[in-house]
Amino acid sequence: MESKLRPLRIGDAILENNIILAPMAGVTDLPFRLLCKEQGAGLICMEMVSAKAIMYNNKNTEELLEIHPEELPVSLQLFGSDPHIISEMAKRIEERPFAVLDINMGCPMPKIVGNGEGSALMKNPALVEKIVAETVKAIKKPVTVKIRKGFDDAHVNAVEIAKAAEAAGAAAVTVHGRTREQYYAGEADWDIIAKVKEAVRIPVIGNGDVTDGESAARLMEQTGCDGVMIGRAVRGNPWIFREIKAYLQTGEKLASPETAQVKEMILRHAMLQLKYKGEYIGIREMRKHVSWYVTGFPYAARFRQKVNEMETFDDLMRGVEAIFM
Repeated sequence: MESKLRPLRIGDAILENNIILAPMAGVTDLPFRLLCKEQGAGLICMEMVSAKAIMYNNKNTEELLEIHPEELPVSLQLFGSDPHIISEMAKRIEERPFAVLDINMGCPMPKIVGNGEGSALMKNPALVEKIVAETVKAIKKPVTVKIRKGFDDAHVNAVEIAKAAEAAGAAAVTVHGRTREQYYAGEADWDIIAKVKEAVRIPVIGNGDVTDGESAARLMEQTGCDGVMIGRAVRGNPWIFREIKAYLQTGEKLASPETAQVKEMILRHAMLQLKYKGEYIGIREMRKHVSWYVTGFPYAARFRQKVNEMETFDDLMRGVEAIFM
């Protein structure tokens, strides 16, 4: 088969391959991003950052903005709804070592949408165009947008939004094939990704229901999209990048990681958490990751109850030893 794994150009940023880690709040922090990069992700997307929080010098935001040389190239994602604030904050942080600036127009969370941010922006194509145009003018780095199919089934306007973003100077668009109303339920509509691809000349990245190499290849075949973004399927499974790369390149299906590899990855992940966040926060944040890593293992359900009691690295070590006996 012809390889679907290829370099991807976004503005002046050239990615080694077209398999991309999605930005996910509470998931794609620095420790996890480093692991995904090691497994072969072509672009690493950070957790979304509030443009207003940067403006007000929010102390927690600095950690969200941290970028490690080993994870490059990186996409930094801002969310907000004020074109002036987003563009000015993009300018303020432009010297940081990210390759691409993404604007979040897809987050479905009620708090974000209630503020007119995230997927609420899809209700206002004129505002989308203004936000992108002002940000493109403010910085030299490429600006991209991440959108959904539409706000709800009565307002499926991904094509209109993508065209507005392109007209304003966006360098690429990522389309998640679900409406805001769907959140992450039901099937992703890949047809809408194909329609966006037909409507714009900038690269289109498809997102939604990619869980392995076969589904990544199908998405690219069915939509003609230029790249694939992996979201929830990466939780507890950074190996998915290695697997998709192999399948797109040769059609080969790699074996799932062995038990010893899963155990080693959990411990490495936990050590990175300790390194960058300290034991108190690091181990507490690690709890959800451990639950994802052990999904499908014998006794995983019983083990998950114990996970929430872990407070130290030693607790985690003992728990991991117990399940991987």
